[in-house]
Amino acid sequence: MAQVSRSPKIYDVCIVGSGAAGGTAAKVLTEGGLSVIMLEAGPALDPSEDFKEHVWPYELPHRGGGVGGHALELGNSLENEFIAPTGAWTIEGEPYTAAAGSTFRWYRSRIVGGRTNHWGRIALRFAPVDFRAKSHDGLGDDWPITYDDLAPYYDKVESYIGVFGTKENFPSAPDGIFQPPPKPRCNEVLVKKYCDQLGIPCIPARLAVITRALNGRPACHYCGQCDRGCKTASNFSSSQVMIPPAQDTGRFTLITHAMAREVLVGKDGKATGVSYIDKKTRTEKRVEAKAVMLAASACESARLLLNSKSSQFPDGLANSSGVVGHYLTDSVGSDGGGYFPQMEKVPPHNHDGVGGMHMYVPWWKFDRQNDFPRGYHIELWGGRHMPGVRMFHETCDIGEGYGLGLKQRLRKEYGTYLGFSGRGEMIPNPDSFCEIDPATVDQWGIPVLRFHFKWSDHEIKMAKDMQETFRAIVEAAGGTYTTKTLADGPNPHGIADGGVIIHELGTARMGIDTKSSALNGYCQAHDVKNLFVTDGASFVSNPDKNPTLTIMALSWRASEYLLDEAKKGNL
Repeated sequence: MAQVSRSPKIYDVCIVGSGAAGGTAAKVLTEGGLSVIMLEAGPALDPSEDFKEHVWPYELPHRGGGVGGHALELGNSLENEFIAPTGAWTIEGEPYTAAAGSTFRWYRSRIVGGRTNHWGRIALRFAPVDFRAKSHDGLGDDWPITYDDLAPYYDKVESYIGVFGTKENFPSAPDGIFQPPPKPRCNEVLVKKYCDQLGIPCIPARLAVITRALNGRPACHYCGQCDRGCKTASNFSSSQVMIPPAQDTGRFTLITHAMAREVLVGKDGKATGVSYIDKKTRTEKRVEAKAVMLAASACESARLLLNSKSSQFPDGLANSSGVVGHYLTDSVGSDGGGYFPQMEKVPPHNHDGVGGMHMYVPWWKFDRQNDFPRGYHIELWGGRHMPGVRMFHETCDIGEGYGLGLKQRLRKEYGTYLGFSGRGEMIPNPDSFCEIDPATVDQWGIPVLRFHFKWSDHEIKMAKDMQETFRAIVEAAGGTYTTKTLADGPNPHGIADGGVIIHELGTARMGIDTKSSALNGYCQAHDVKNLFVTDGASFVSNPDKNPTLTIMALSWRASEYLLDEAKKGNL
């Protein structure tokens, strides 16, 4: 890489990453009149070729199992041949490491639109208390912004992308601007019946899937395959909903196969652009911009900041506080389920609906004394959805059989096992962070991340409560709870390994105190005023809500602020 190619043009803003944060920023900034160049580490995406929501297993060379059955390996369900091509747990030539005693799994995306091409599309607003949780229980830190600061941007995002739901006036789950929700499936009607008996609220889910036409996008046709992508763009993805309007302005330039290496800084301490590796030519190139916005995902943006060292920033860019890489969190996750005998009596019918839950359980014990802080929500799954690869492996493991007898048993039990996924808040702790591995680089020569991760007693007790709740619902229905978990070991009470829920947040958090935070409330770096970090790295806490809607609201707010500052000449 002896020669470095520099772009002849100086753009107003360079955005790194094309997912939820980057796509939102591109739309807002270009429509606001700025010229934007975006760097994406993966290729372009063509929904007509890359999305397989209507493909049958027999049409694929490995029936969806992947080459050598790779998708059947434990934990690799997101790498089958159907899933929208957004990344993988393991990328050849792009490793990451975990420190001794730590387990952390990092799902990375390398395609335009990133992980928004396949995410669960659960779109939940944070509650007012989520921004002031420390004031409530003394743990962690409060955000430098409030719910009222972000509410107008939740409105803008929901109005533009489309979110279905119902107004419930529920304290832990603020209402939004909703399209009508789909009707509950029979398994969800059943679960709600027994939740009601136990005093557990079960309400229509809130997903970024449109049930009414919006901005030229047709309503969902209920094929139930959202994780495979959506050729009609009825569900939200940055690649189909945010990037196109930016391109339509004529002020947007997208560079694919561009692996960002370093944020460049001038003598005045301001960001001047980004150095990246062109993956196709394996050469270093540079783009120049008046402002830089990192939106590559919480851990990828932290890696980029930590690798951007200079005499001015010896510990990494925007890291005079030393917090970059620290306060890493993921959602607390524990799953469970069981056999519901009532489902055997349900005649076969179409259960498809949207590619996700139609009902869910918001956090309901916020007004009680629990033996763990904060809370969790419950996502529902099960029923007679489209059979897929590996679907009956557990049934086959439980009882041996073959031929007609096995087929009859599978038909009898098909759709009778319903399940629950708890998603809860992790309190940031000093044992969970990422740093640059001193001895490992990727195939492009860029130092990689090393993860340290540990669940605290808070999260383990929360996982225990999840399991107890799941069991209570199943047994209230007269069913059999089949999930078996241990109270100790590497995954007590079924708690998922760090990173597995793919809600990593907090590695460059915002705050008022420049000594304990990297960004201000507008996602602007304290140390470098023309540098913004608008992905999940900016989060101060990780409430029980899925973070994508909040990422987009924060990015929209930060982008409007950047526009205003640019017009004033303050950058």
